[in-house]
Amino acid sequence: MPVINKSFDDYGKVKFISYTGSWPCLCVGVLTLEINGEKYRFGSSHIGGDLPPFWTTGGSCGFTENYSNSYVTSGPWIIDESMLPDELKKYSSEIDTAFNDNVPFGCCGGCL
Repeated sequence: MPVINKSFDDYGKVKFISYTGSWPCLCVGVLTLEINGEKYRFGSSHIGGDLPPFWTTGGSCGFTENYSNSYVTSGPWIIDESMLPDELKKYSSEIDTAFNDNVPFGCCGGCL
């Protein structure tokens, strides 16, 4: 359950800067956000993230029962608030909105 930022003074402090994930691995990338005037880079450290990723696809991919066909569905990104640093958790609702408004919905099927 996301912690909703209820402080009007802190609302509007999240700005989307960029996301490097792209097909065929849309879920793997570095997300750069400006939060309260400071830049944060989320994503695996081996690709340039300073903080761990906190998102998973809302879509799915797989194969039919007899593996004769593959399928891909897309859906909004799921934000795991527990992966955010404590000082950023109060912004989780805004982070969710910034990510979902600016990054194409997964799943891209790159895992097939």
